[in-house]
Amino acid sequence: MTYAAPLEEMRFVLDRLAGLPEIAALPGFEDAQPDVVEAILTEAARFSSEVLAPLNATGDRQGCRWEGGRVTTPDGFSLAYRQFVDAGWHAMPVSPAIGGQGMPALLSSAVAEMWKSANLAFSLCQMLTIGAVEALAHHASDELKARFLPKMVAGEWTGTMNLTEPQAGSDLSAVRTRAEPDGEHYRLFGSKIFITWGEHDVAENIIHLVLARLPDAPDGTRGISLFVAPKFLVAPDGSLGARNDLSCVSIEHKLGIHASPTAIMSYGDKEGAIAYLVGEPNRGLEYMFTMMNHARLNVGLEGVAVAEAAYQKAVAYARSRVQGKPIGGSERASIIHHPDVRRMLMDMKARTEAMRALAYVTAACMDRARHHPDLDERRRSQGRVEFLTPVVKGWSTETSINIASTGIQVHGGVGYVEETGAAQYLRDARITTIYEGTTGIQAIDLIGRKLVRDKGANAAALIGDIEEEVAALAPTNDPDLAAIGSALKTGLKSFEAATDWLLANHERSPREAAAGAVPYLKLTGVVTGGWQMARAARIARDLTQVGETGGAFLESKIATSRFYAEHVLPEAEALRFEVTAGAASTLALAEASF
Repeated sequence: MTYAAPLEEMRFVLDRLAGLPEIAALPGFEDAQPDVVEAILTEAARFSSEVLAPLNATGDRQGCRWEGGRVTTPDGFSLAYRQFVDAGWHAMPVSPAIGGQGMPALLSSAVAEMWKSANLAFSLCQMLTIGAVEALAHHASDELKARFLPKMVAGEWTGTMNLTEPQAGSDLSAVRTRAEPDGEHYRLFGSKIFITWGEHDVAENIIHLVLARLPDAPDGTRGISLFVAPKFLVAPDGSLGARNDLSCVSIEHKLGIHASPTAIMSYGDKEGAIAYLVGEPNRGLEYMFTMMNHARLNVGLEGVAVAEAAYQKAVAYARSRVQGKPIGGSERASIIHHPDVRRMLMDMKARTEAMRALAYVTAACMDRARHHPDLDERRRSQGRVEFLTPVVKGWSTETSINIASTGIQVHGGVGYVEETGAAQYLRDARITTIYEGTTGIQAIDLIGRKLVRDKGANAAALIGDIEEEVAALAPTNDPDLAAIGSALKTGLKSFEAATDWLLANHERSPREAAAGAVPYLKLTGVVTGGWQMARAARIARDLTQVGETGGAFLESKIATSRFYAEHVLPEAEALRFEVTAGAASTLALAEASF
């Protein structure tokens, strides 16, 4: 399993589409200078290819091992994690106020994509830890921050999020884990499932964030509080004490990400697991969403990352596999010369580039929302983040499964054989549509909380920005840009029609709106991805006309953008139909069938 970070592509998206130079000029990002950024990208690419990627296939085959409550990660993972921490990668996206390096979310997203492409299972440990750090930094007391954050930020301790229980999956109102007061702390009793990196051997302590109920808590989600429960108790001076009353009773045997231990955790088998309340009682779900929103964008990046890795493997195989004579050719040649293989590879490439661009642009909006000096710009950017986060998460991960599947198809029969590695990407990608809320949950969030709640204001702002790009492409006589602009204009009409229908019918027909939610999410992804590809093509053409270096890359970018416009953007109209006309039909047909 090899991986080479697509640095030229990443730099183009960072600088030209997401505006990294402008982000680096915002207050708090003074260290993100061009030479520092280049050094970070170059070294991250080296680390991902030389340290993490070689462990991907071996970790998948070996998996994690559970014995007597202890979990052993695959060979090489502990050493790689120590190298990762010693190099300072763990603290890169964290605020300097709590010991981090304070790099922009935009730059951190590009680096995180490399970790996820090279070794998705490995990357999950840092992702969950940083999410836990965010939740504690925003909501915990100063005492708890001082006790837990320094070593979590440094990577010496890792973090988890404990939400799900056997009877409480997406319905967190059914959480039963209870927290009983005991002096200055609490004692937890209950069990949690699907806890990513809930037990392992790569760090000396694991800090669990746990949702639980106080004795007098109201029913439903309003009665959930957030607690921090360490594997080993931590003294006020940061030293480790006795083992807490919590344990990993087993790990799951999963379809993919075998090297990422997914634990079943038990709290309070004896006297109760000592835990500390985070923030105020009964606000735990609100606090946990600080962690989950961070994680959702990162899971969307997982979709981008797996798609990139699957594409790289498919291209490498297509270039090396000699099979048959191409149509019109007289000599046997590698399969990359066959038209249908080229079609598949172009489809993989175009969709992956669109997903990356949308994810990075969303990360840039996150930076503006947090750091821009103008309040109105912060509000606009936050609205854009909230609207696009479920799209990046849901659309990118759903698309990554199809891309990984296409990668197997490029390989033919050997793609279905585990030894080639192509199948691992499909197996690993499959969890990403489920992590941090299924695609259906993301879609309901998109139409309910993000579209209808503000009466379509954020959607209208997005439509306005896409209209500006359509207008910028309209006067051109360049055949590529003209074709891209025309396709984007048509796709935008489909998006507007679906948006208007949902705004007009959501309150009157909430079940029909819900039935069209996932098609709407995918429609939004297809069109906003096309918007970014259109911007990329226009910028690339402008650069070629002024003699910018990298002409081959720029011409390839234009060609890939046109492929997206002509072969992917037309999907928007079919998705529009599923939202506006197909939703009622779906419910009626399902009623007759089930």
